[in-house]
Amino acid sequence: MPLYVDIHILQTVPPSNLNRDDAGTPKQAIYGGVRRARVSSQAWKRATRTAFSDQVDPARLGTRTKKISGLLCERIAARGLTDPEACARITKALLADLGIKDGKKETETAYLLFFGRPQLERLIDLIEADLPQLAELDETALAASLGHVSIKKVLGTGHPIDVALFGRMVAELPDLNVDAATQVAHALSTHAAEVEFDYYTAVDDENLKEETGAGMIGTVEFQSATLYRYATVGLHQLADNLGGDVEAAVEALRVFLTAFTTSMPTGHRNSFAHRTVPNLVTVALRGDQPVNLVSAFENPVRAGSRSILATSIDRLANELAEAASLWGRRPALVASTYSTSTSTAGADDLASTLGPSTPFKDVVEMVTVAARERLTGAAR
Repeated sequence: MPLYVDIHILQTVPPSNLNRDDAGTPKQAIYGGVRRARVSSQAWKRATRTAFSDQVDPARLGTRTKKISGLLCERIAARGLTDPEACARITKALLADLGIKDGKKETETAYLLFFGRPQLERLIDLIEADLPQLAELDETALAASLGHVSIKKVLGTGHPIDVALFGRMVAELPDLNVDAATQVAHALSTHAAEVEFDYYTAVDDENLKEETGAGMIGTVEFQSATLYRYATVGLHQLADNLGGDVEAAVEALRVFLTAFTTSMPTGHRNSFAHRTVPNLVTVALRGDQPVNLVSAFENPVRAGSRSILATSIDRLANELAEAASLWGRRPALVASTYSTSTSTAGADDLASTLGPSTPFKDVVEMVTVAARERLTGAAR
């Protein structure tokens, strides 16, 4: 049975350049006929995945790299085989099963491969006892001796939570593809946003008093915005990617909710110190389909007697209510964190749609408890 967790976030960011294009300009998009500030989904997924290590031992997580051969060699050496040449030959024989072309460097694959660090350990578990004998074999004999060891099989099972959440696509090896359980939208400002320029100079500290002028002159582009951020997790897909393990799926959801909500892309962070916390987080558990509420801001919010944030909160609440009343897309559970003083709507009006404002850790607990109950019921 389909089961989705939608995460809606409103977050103000001060002057910043979170995510820039090839020219160094903050990314933008036209929506509702006006130019908006934009942060790409890739940028926030990267920030989210990086934040996983705050909650999970990095050794249990995945890595996305061209350097799988180097990682294998390191792990083989850690098991007692310290001859670099023998490690390289064994690694090459193990990776031959993948059939992935070499990259520009012989020690790298042609493209990034996303896999779990524990999967590499399980692969080496299969050959650890034979490492001294394997080290003595030539390439032909190695290929024959390792023919029973399938790296495809190892990488195709026992996924870490980040691979299970974000998926994997390998064009040359469709058997290794993992359908993503998570979709992340590009963050958009709820209002029109213009790019501005910061002109700066740097002074040479060793200049004499009579020496004038700057040691360096430059400009950096920036924007400030109230962003609408959205992501959805297909819990049914997540549980399937994790081998049907309900507790693993619930724990992955807990990690994702926390990391996605509290993470921030790091572009130009030393120049702008732009780290803020969300102003509103609403999590909806659904049994029908994901519902992105960005249409609440197709007509851009304009500054006036009310703040952009206050109007954005009211619009989001109204859009959620209309999705339920007009289209029947009524969530099974809604839990939110927000400040009632930020919105011009009454606390009771907001609570009727978004639920009462609850500390974020309690929102995560409410959602994961409900998810566990639904997944357990579906498993029966």
